[in-house]
Amino acid sequence: MLNVRKAIIPAGGFGTRLLPATKVVPKELLPVVDKPLIQFIVEEIAESGIEEVILITGREKGSIEDHFDSFTELELFLDKKNKPELLQMIRSISGMVRIVSVRQAYPMGLGHALLCARSLIRDEPFAVLLPDDLIVASRPCIGQLIDVFQAYQKPVIAVQAVPQESVMHYGIIKPLEIGTRLHEIKDMVEKPAFGLAPSNLAIIGRYILTPDIFAALDKTEPGAGGEVQLTDGLRKLLDTVSILGLEYEGKRFDAGTKAGLIQANLYMGLQHPDIADDLKTFIRSLDVDGFMK
Repeated sequence: MLNVRKAIIPAGGFGTRLLPATKVVPKELLPVVDKPLIQFIVEEIAESGIEEVILITGREKGSIEDHFDSFTELELFLDKKNKPELLQMIRSISGMVRIVSVRQAYPMGLGHALLCARSLIRDEPFAVLLPDDLIVASRPCIGQLIDVFQAYQKPVIAVQAVPQESVMHYGIIKPLEIGTRLHEIKDMVEKPAFGLAPSNLAIIGRYILTPDIFAALDKTEPGAGGEVQLTDGLRKLLDTVSILGLEYEGKRFDAGTKAGLIQANLYMGLQHPDIADDLKTFIRSLDVDGFMK
């Protein structure tokens, strides 16, 4: 049985939806309360038993790697100030998983980003996690997909039911139900026009893929935005490989948008023991209707 030991995190984009905050600071390092977004993703990977993370980075993204590196001066400072809890927290960040990075010279799409990691994946199945999608779940979302992969030994994609008026913003699958919350994907369409979607099950940024995808991406012409789209490559792969879609359990935030990032901060803040009470008091004090005028 093949096991999933490696995960790819594409992090080479410019983060244009969050400008000007992302002009200098990578969007992956923007905080959700007190933790960078990408740390939630790496924690999800580590908790799912994956051993190695391949970061696909770009120009001015070296600070992402720095966040997961050891920081001797800070550790010595915290030790001298007798702050053992903070010291342990900082040390744990650099010890979660083994991280390597690959430079993507220019952001040319998710499909192109995966091709950049081809030599490191070789012939193994692997996970892909998009840092824009923050998913809060009792069992990590990528772990849920790994469970399905281990049972069926087939590629698995996370999917989520979305309102009909939102389907044009997502890749949408044509499903054939084969189990509880589990579907065989018969086709997929990237951002279909209203009324033309084969379902309301949208592709979300979690995948377990096999090396077959690389040959499919080699044959995939640039699509929307002049980029090599992973959805287009997966659609080619459907000609020869069965792909499954799992309706995962959990709460998702599109943290690559302003509204989604703020929603994630509110949700996580209301669960944070240090600030939950203050945040609840502040929210109750807001004249929401007044803001809407």
